[in-house]
Amino acid sequence: MTRILVTGGAGFIGSNLVRHLQDDDPQARLLVIDDFRTGTFNNLVSEGENGWAFRGEVIARALGELDLYSLIDDFEPDVIFHEASITDTTVADQAKMISDNVEPFETLVNIAVEDGVRLVWASSAATYGTRANGAAQSRRPFELDDAGAPANVYGFSKWVMENVARQALEQNPEAHLVGLRYFNVFGPGEQAKGHMASMIYKLALQMLEGKNPRVFRDGSQARDHVHVHDVVSATIAASADGVTSGVYNVGAGKATTFNQVIDALNEALGTKLPAEYFENPYPFTQDYTCADISRTRSNLKWSPRFDPRQAIIEYARQLRDQTPRK
Repeated sequence: MTRILVTGGAGFIGSNLVRHLQDDDPQARLLVIDDFRTGTFNNLVSEGENGWAFRGEVIARALGELDLYSLIDDFEPDVIFHEASITDTTVADQAKMISDNVEPFETLVNIAVEDGVRLVWASSAATYGTRANGAAQSRRPFELDDAGAPANVYGFSKWVMENVARQALEQNPEAHLVGLRYFNVFGPGEQAKGHMASMIYKLALQMLEGKNPRVFRDGSQARDHVHVHDVVSATIAASADGVTSGVYNVGAGKATTFNQVIDALNEALGTKLPAEYFENPYPFTQDYTCADISRTRSNLKWSPRFDPRQAIIEYARQLRDQTPRK
């Protein structure tokens, strides 16, 4: 029986990952650890014709509160998928952001190295920060070496995590440690993220209420919007035997502007709502992101299946169908 530990497994990406893992191997033993700050039990159950329910175990605690050595020694996982972290980029408590994100990860890395456990973990496109300004100005995909100057403490915490993994691999090159720089993820299960939900989700809700979609001036900012199911498939691919350890980009490999998102949403919802522009209050916001996924394709044997525009349209129609009529 395969044993799989998923941290942050009640959150947006984590719960989608858990569902895929359970569907792919119903006999697998799954353990979710989640403190439910942004996760919810609703992500682990659903009703209707295609309903499902999580059949594994749940520990509702923050990683920093647990004796991970004893817990993992008892559970004996084959794979650890580490999705738990503070993901709110507006958090101002720098010490908390770094300690919560980095310190448990250091423990997981040590365990993975010592016990020979495969560890796949979530990094972020926020690690590119201002270092990617040249790429943004030329509107070219971000190459892995463009990272290294994060513009907020969230991105910095992920960069430090990459440093931890990099140093561990230098000393233990046989270890299976794979970090994934997720770009702008959207799709089912993100409702509980609140103000950190995707722009696609927030704009769709505004438009479903008949409001003009509000975006930063002048809407030409572009993001690599990647569907959560593509992110999940990349995450699972990163756990396969023989994968080369390191850090990889996970995105659609193309950038979509906010104006193009609004066009797609209007098409999906049958509306003609124009954008309402306002000034960006956050100096650390990236005006452009796009993932170079060439090494992800070659080393993880993975490619995205979802075209961003079509995926946005289908997702918006799902949200429309799920929204109660007034």
